[in-house]
Amino acid sequence: MKPMSEGVSIPIRALTPHTFEKRLQEIRSRSGIPEDVWMSVHRILREVRARGDEAVRDFVERFDGVALSPDRLRVDAEAVRAAYDKVPREAIAALRLVRRRLERAERRWLDGQRSLRLLADGVRIRSQYRPIRSVGCYIPGGRAAYPSTVLMSVVPARLAGVERIVLCSPPSPETGEIHPLVLVAADVCGVSEIYRMGGATAIAALAYGTETIPPVDKIVGPGGPYVVAAKLLVSERVGIDLPAGPSELVVLADETASPRIIAADLAAQAEHGEESLCGLLTTSRRLAEETARALDAWIDTAERREIVRQSLARHGFLLYAEDMDILVRFVNALAPEHVQVMTRHPRRVARRIVSAGLVLIGPHTPTSASDYVLGTNHVLPTGGTAAASSGLAVLDFLKRVTYVECTRRTLLRFREPIHVLATAEGLPNHYRAVEERVRTAPHVGSDAPAHQEG
Repeated sequence: MKPMSEGVSIPIRALTPHTFEKRLQEIRSRSGIPEDVWMSVHRILREVRARGDEAVRDFVERFDGVALSPDRLRVDAEAVRAAYDKVPREAIAALRLVRRRLERAERRWLDGQRSLRLLADGVRIRSQYRPIRSVGCYIPGGRAAYPSTVLMSVVPARLAGVERIVLCSPPSPETGEIHPLVLVAADVCGVSEIYRMGGATAIAALAYGTETIPPVDKIVGPGGPYVVAAKLLVSERVGIDLPAGPSELVVLADETASPRIIAADLAAQAEHGEESLCGLLTTSRRLAEETARALDAWIDTAERREIVRQSLARHGFLLYAEDMDILVRFVNALAPEHVQVMTRHPRRVARRIVSAGLVLIGPHTPTSASDYVLGTNHVLPTGGTAAASSGLAVLDFLKRVTYVECTRRTLLRFREPIHVLATAEGLPNHYRAVEERVRTAPHVGSDAPAHQEG
């Protein structure tokens, strides 16, 4: 195998029932938020909460290398218009295509979700989905621009009917501005407010508010360890979508898969950042060996090769097992962000994967395509949280409000079981609140619900 300076050495290991837990822990131990990150984020949150705009500007200068005057935290309309002149027409057209495809896919989630009515035994129950009032969308910056993440976050919020949509993204130290593609994408989607700030600073400002930035009710969007830690810490105050951290891809393949395609997909996902977790699970040791060689060859000529190399060296894995059953069990235990199934019968295998943010089926469904135009959302759970969480969708921007109405006659019928349960729980005033009503003379029309709308 080539030396580290040219390629990347990922050991090929066997996955057996005896090594199952060991391999799982080896992979999981490479992710997670270090203690020093938690401490730094605590300090940032505390400072922003106490000092507001002043702390935000201090941290933007320290972490992003941009000194902002008080009036430049928020991006004005003129800066957004200027961004269009810096973006090619074909890029604007591509953004609008992604928006249309996302809208088409997300609308189906709204079907049948608007309301639920139940009327029986004198009790009327009605549940309706209402949009969250305000949402903050975090868009990462750094070595790459993510206009697609703007679309993934904002389009479902807009479809849900969110009134105020706020976007935060770190400014470039070279220009002092948010990337033009991000600004254009925000405008294409109809973002209400845009602010030049990133990392835990942005999460703190969105959660607590400052003199310039009113707080939001929910924060969504992916980010690195500092962003994930900040979202988790402020979740006691505001809603969050999910801890979407560094990107993850597991390729599940048999001997029919192409090692060159697998290598291309792993490298593509690894270029997101040095913390990305990428690996192959296969029933063929030969495929694992050929993939390792293909990765070395790919990295030799790849752009962003150092990021890819570091990511795979730190978090890459190549595992093989005798049968597909143990590999499927391993995927479900790991619960990664993306799983690509490239086997002889990919649909049959994919049906057995129940813990993953997104399952991509067959050789022509690469993760990189899902990042843009397939209509699926790429803001997905990471770090094993796919075991209990789903990817971002329009329903994440809706809350269910339930209305209930009871007649006096029905309340009389429920009087005794309420008495029994309230007494058993040691809450006598619960029953007294009911008893006060049934002692009172009934009002005219009290046996019919007051509101007769459908």
